[in-house]
Amino acid sequence: MKKRQAGALALLTAGVMVGMTACAPATPAEGESQELLIWDTGILGRTLENGDPDLENSFLDRMAVAFEEANPGVEITTAQQGGDISSNSAAFQAASIAGTGPDIRVQYAGGPTISFADFFVDLEPLLSQETLDSLAGFNVNREGFAPDGRILGMPYGAGNLFTVFQNHAILEEAGLDPADRPASWEELMENGQQVVDNTDAVGFSVANLEGYVGAWVISAMVGGELGETVFTEMFAGEVRVDDPAMVKAYEAFAEWGASGLTNPDAGSLGGGGAPLFIEGGAAYYVVGSWENNLMLESFGEGNVSSFFIPTLEGADFPLMGAGGPEIAISITEASENKELAVEFLEFLADPANQDVFVEIYQTQGSNHPDGDPSKIQNPLLREQFEQLAVSTDGIVFAFDSVMPQATIDLFYRVNAAVFLGTLSPEDAVAQLQASYEQEIANL
Repeated sequence: MKKRQAGALALLTAGVMVGMTACAPATPAEGESQELLIWDTGILGRTLENGDPDLENSFLDRMAVAFEEANPGVEITTAQQGGDISSNSAAFQAASIAGTGPDIRVQYAGGPTISFADFFVDLEPLLSQETLDSLAGFNVNREGFAPDGRILGMPYGAGNLFTVFQNHAILEEAGLDPADRPASWEELMENGQQVVDNTDAVGFSVANLEGYVGAWVISAMVGGELGETVFTEMFAGEVRVDDPAMVKAYEAFAEWGASGLTNPDAGSLGGGGAPLFIEGGAAYYVVGSWENNLMLESFGEGNVSSFFIPTLEGADFPLMGAGGPEIAISITEASENKELAVEFLEFLADPANQDVFVEIYQTQGSNHPDGDPSKIQNPLLREQFEQLAVSTDGIVFAFDSVMPQATIDLFYRVNAAVFLGTLSPEDAVAQLQASYEQEIANL
């Protein structure tokens, strides 16, 4: 756990526009101080190699310093949980049960938030009506995804999108026009085969050891088959997890794993597939908008572009994107400073502070109607927002953003196994259905 010092950020915060109107000063009694402990799962904060906060590039730490300066006597400690999604979720649950957890926790929206309903307070009676009205995505953080469920987290940012990045030079070498983007998954596979046949590169750079690539692909495919609300309907029991559309998507995913169009170690490689793609070894890289900055830095403007993961041929909802609200900020039941925690959330919600978030990260836009669009400087992010306008079938909120945490963990494992060919699509969805039933019964 690392504590930033306010003085060390004086120069950095001098040029940061921070909205003070949303923050009523939380002045403690003379001689007293108020403290907040924030746990972040690597979403809003950044650290240096030695574990210290990256004071220049960490949005969360910059906001903490600005809040401290606006509220004398307040001290905020930010801590990165570390580890993968499953391990830091288990650590938070253990700390919450023991009463040693944080005041505020930052985690992924949807299922990863709702799974901890017992440990989070309802924000609806605490946040201002202005904040509740101005931010989109509160619905995905409502308990049970019910329209009147308790709000367990404040959505932050406009959300991430699952994308396919494409290396223009390799596509052109293969005789493909990067501007002619594939309209279906099958057409994308055909393009990948043309790359393999006509260049020394593979079609796709993939690192699916953890099953994350499968999460993005399966969510996009099933959304194309059944619509943007399919996974919240699954959570509610209105659509079965083992629906034929899930089997169909896993069959296509298994075929991709066995196609020979990816790097040979795709099923056993972890940590992301960016290196091979950046080095010119693959035409396509399936990931998400969070890689916008790396792609632009690596290729330069005009040499790389992106499109949403395409749906299966003949899908009922072919103009579908996948992704949606990614970040949720929650206040814990264990917090002894809930009023101060609410003030900090309101501070973050101010549109000027959201603009700082956009300006620093360039991976998603502001989640406020008064956000400044000029803060979107990355051409890839601008391109993705243009594609949003033509995704008239909606944006499906992903399976692993909705389901209970144990089912999400299993989802990643079966994704890895199906891609490797060690688990059949039918067995994969049967296991997911059984896990869902067990976890729903325990909620």
